Order: sequence, then C-alpha cells, then structure tokens
Amino acid sequence: MKIEILGTGCAKCKTLEEVAKSAVAKVGGFHSVEKVEDITKIMSYGVMSTPALVIDGVVKSSGRSLSVDEVVDLMKK
Repeated sequence: MKIEILGTGCAKCKTLEEVAKSAVAKVGGFHSVEKVEDITKIMSYGVMSTPALVIDGVVKSSGRSLSVDEVVDLMKK
C-alpha cells in the first residue's frame, strides 16, 4: 500500500505524516509513506486544501488532520 501525504510543509502536514506513520506501525505489514510537497503533483490530484491523505492513488481526505484510528480505518477501505 502506498500512502502519500500532500502538503507544502505546514505544521498540519507534518502532523498528518507522523500520524500516517503511526497508523502503518499499528496495522503492520509493508506500506510506504511518502511526503509530497511538489505543488504541481498536489494539484494533479485535484486537492485544493492541504493536508491531504492519498492511499494507492485515491484521495481519502483533504483539508483536515486525522487521528491514527481514522487513518487505519481509511487504510482498510
């Protein structure tokens, strides 16, 4: 599973990256977490508000911070 955190480096973006890493640790298995700061790539997803969470190429959340459990739930869907 490929998880991407879209954001230009704000505090909320960094927090979501840490939350995603904690969710991956909680779930176990092999999952990659990548921080995407390139505005062109962020826009290619159609995201207008960051931070955004993308799982396997699908935007699951944008414009808000998530808890570890919320990210785990989104990983299971």
